Amino acid sequence: MVRSPAPALAAAATLAFAAVAAPASASPAGIDTGRAGADRATAYRATAPFLRHAAAVKSGYVPDKYCIEDRAGSGALGYPHFNHAYDNSVDPAKPAALYYEDDGLGGKRLVGVQWLVYDRDQDMGTDDDRPKLFGRPFTGPHLGHFPGQPVHYALHLWLWKKNPSGTFGTYNPAVACLPGTTRPKPPPPPSP
Repeated sequence: MVRSPAPALAAAATLAFAAVAAPASASPAGIDTGRAGADRATAYRATAPFLRHAAAVKSGYVPDKYCIEDRAGSGALGYPHFNHAYDNSVDPAKPAALYYEDDGLGGKRLVGVQWLVYDRDQDMGTDDDRPKLFGRPFTGPHLGHFPGQPVHYALHLWLWKKNPSGTFGTYNPAVACLPGTTRPKPPPPPSP
């Protein structure tokens, strides 16, 4: 008999949500009764199916073949998987990116998610359109990270792996890129 993974994924999402520290606005029972808690629960439910890497790819999240680490040494993001249909989303159920790490068994393990919103005026000197989600302002504006990516705001959320630098930190020191998995550095320009 073939069993559906849905009950196991739902249980994993419930356990992961319960394991997250309750914010200051929590009730005495430890349950966040505010909008941020409801939105976080929505994000858990929406991304739980993507604990299976193949499900994320099938849903339109395109994997980058390189693992992204902070060159300053504060940790890594892991392997980004973007679904550009969700660029500009502030819907907790529709992150623009999922982040995976190597699971040590040749597969990928979901660790975090990201929302990305383009800056309306594309001016790095203004931020009057900064979005918020989970009661948190997005970081930025940031220059694009690849050709064609506009100036944007970003919000990272480490739903599936604890981040010692904070739940909303950009990089996670508990995530590491294996040797040989990061994008090669571009060659130096030729000397004149």
